[in-house]
Amino acid sequence: MAFDIDMIKAVYDRFPDRIAAARKAVGKPLTLTEKILYAHLTEGPASQAYERGKSYVDFQPDRVAMQDATAQMALLQFMQAGKDQVAVPSTVHCDHLIQAEVGAEKDLNKAKDKNREVYDFLASVSNKYGIGFWKPGAGIIHQVVLENYAFPGGMMIGTDSHTPNAGGLGMVAIGVGGADACDVMAGLPWELKFPKLIGVKLSGKMSGWTAAKDVILKVAGILTVKGGTGAIVEYFGEGARSLSATGKGTICNMGAEIGATTSIFGYDEKSAAYLKGTGRADIAEMANSIAEHLTGDDEVYANPEKYFDQVIEINLSELEPHVNGPFTPDLAWPISKFASAVKENGWPAKLEVGLIGSCTNSSYEDISRAASLAQQAVDKKLTAKSEYTITPGSEQVRFTVERDGFLDTFGKMGGVVLANACGPCIGQWARHGAEKQEKNSIITSFNRNFAKRADGNPNTHAFVASPEIVTALAIAGDLTFNPLTDTLTNSEGQQVKLEEPRGLELPTKGFAVEDAGYQAPAEDGSKVEVIVDPKSDRLQLLESFPAWEGTDLKGLKLLIKAKGKCTTDHISMAGPWLKYRGHLDNISNNMLIGAVNAYNDSTNRVKNQLTGEYGEVPATQRQYKAKGIGSIVVGDENYGEGSSREHAAMEPRFLGVRAILVKSFARIHETNLKKQGMLALTFANPSDYDLVQEDDSIDINGLTSFAPGKPLELVLNHADGSSHTILANHTYNEGQIEWFKAGSALNLIKAAAN
Repeated sequence: MAFDIDMIKAVYDRFPDRIAAARKAVGKPLTLTEKILYAHLTEGPASQAYERGKSYVDFQPDRVAMQDATAQMALLQFMQAGKDQVAVPSTVHCDHLIQAEVGAEKDLNKAKDKNREVYDFLASVSNKYGIGFWKPGAGIIHQVVLENYAFPGGMMIGTDSHTPNAGGLGMVAIGVGGADACDVMAGLPWELKFPKLIGVKLSGKMSGWTAAKDVILKVAGILTVKGGTGAIVEYFGEGARSLSATGKGTICNMGAEIGATTSIFGYDEKSAAYLKGTGRADIAEMANSIAEHLTGDDEVYANPEKYFDQVIEINLSELEPHVNGPFTPDLAWPISKFASAVKENGWPAKLEVGLIGSCTNSSYEDISRAASLAQQAVDKKLTAKSEYTITPGSEQVRFTVERDGFLDTFGKMGGVVLANACGPCIGQWARHGAEKQEKNSIITSFNRNFAKRADGNPNTHAFVASPEIVTALAIAGDLTFNPLTDTLTNSEGQQVKLEEPRGLELPTKGFAVEDAGYQAPAEDGSKVEVIVDPKSDRLQLLESFPAWEGTDLKGLKLLIKAKGKCTTDHISMAGPWLKYRGHLDNISNNMLIGAVNAYNDSTNRVKNQLTGEYGEVPATQRQYKAKGIGSIVVGDENYGEGSSREHAAMEPRFLGVRAILVKSFARIHETNLKKQGMLALTFANPSDYDLVQEDDSIDINGLTSFAPGKPLELVLNHADGSSHTILANHTYNEGQIEWFKAGSALNLIKAAAN
């Protein structure tokens, strides 16, 4: 596969001049984040300083990466854009549709058969439009990108919320919806509100049981799931330079769990070593030539409080291993306090399953350190008390760790190797017995642990930790076990203690692979045919959404008032619904079925204002649509956090929801709503959420004079004849208002192409 050397050289060639211009415009030293952002402005060298958190800015990313679940809709949209080829290097990675059940080979073969129609579509559409295609089994998108495409100083967007993984190699990599990807592939600029900056200063050096994962688990505990919203997190300091490139990737990957736009580390010797170790010595050599521009200015790191909006300091020498959870990735417990928390909260102490791998922790270093503990279990005559699974991040990693004997070691401990895919991390896990919905505990080295995410069981208490801690606890089978201090009884009745894990950042014999799973696109795709069966229940060509009718919106029915956490998993579930990611009508049958109705504390049960009866959310909305009646969804704080899936925005749009009114939005979801021609509104007074009643009909006034910074007026018409008039804020700029008027951003692209 090509590494886009010419593109990288062009990026590096413009760095010195653009950064000099940016430093002049800003009038002060620059962070690494600012350097990369200013180097990727579409209008060329910086001519002004942008206000953080307020200014919308156009950027030109260097590449696009898409995973198979979101690529379907992104490419269905791109097919409507009227373009012959993608404008920037782009790739598709088949990692989301492989369900874990038995083991790697059988699961992969089953997925290829079950998803053949989708894989053939993605392969052919990639072949036609000049997109690199990574076949099922090739690996998880973020690990494959880190190994092959990420480069210091670059900018990438990806249709997955964990795209920031590439920040481990110094890349500004941001998760977006498919509509954003479509725009960039069509050659249009990509718009982002200039982010605030959070600096994390790492001092000291990790040792023993502590791993890079513990850094982000600690940060998540400090910032919470929304503390990074609207910000880029930049890590620096001697501690940062001591971490491996893949360890940095782990930290950046899970930065999505604090709502951060992305996270990033500067270029250093560890970055160069990883580039060389993955066959990209030429990129390391080019990066070395502009190394001063691939890190923040010395003055910034010497006085970070002057240049960042917030600064956090962590001493790696004092950092404990952490376990976060259950049910949220920001509930952080140092290992020394975790056992007490388990007991005090009544969480199931018996550990049923330990799972390592995923895009967050599947590097050679992760697996080698976990394997060192597995080997200890074998040597010390310990048998793992819990089920244990291993998910390699890529075929290159899998092949290499098998060559080096680590997979055999896991097998001796009772471990099962799953396919190189997302699997249980995203709910693609056919876990036997989960349907009984029994209370139980699992622990993973994944990134998210929302209720029902892994196995569909709301009573599964999912915890997140490093692969090392996961492995140790799986050996013990007990969440109250502290491997740093406690002993275990082996098969001979002896008390034995696990020694601290050991591993290698890179394989001493280098990486190896027989077939990485890459398919290059046709040089001329003009004669390549993309076939979508009109009778398919998995793929459906798109029709344009209707343009705004030019009037205020009257009589919108309240569809649901969502209570508490409402992630994209609640709005558009994954798991078994993944098979419909390319069929908008079918997947719309999962719209908001996981959201909790504030009026009855139930899911998927709302009042139909036409009949007065209670029914499922999608069915109720389809009745409104059939009658030509618009509706509105009301939500709580950080609405739409989690995965980048734009289906969570497209489904309401498709079914006739006109507006989403919430206390606050997660960044990606708000943008996705705007792209699809929806009204994404926030309560000017958050307490007005309490004024919304179950039988309300709602008017939205002020659309005929819709303008940036100007609130809209909403009238809540109650069933008893009374009403409340409230204000709703929005963050639409002039261009985004045009998306709304046209019916979607894609409608504007099509109009420009025709």
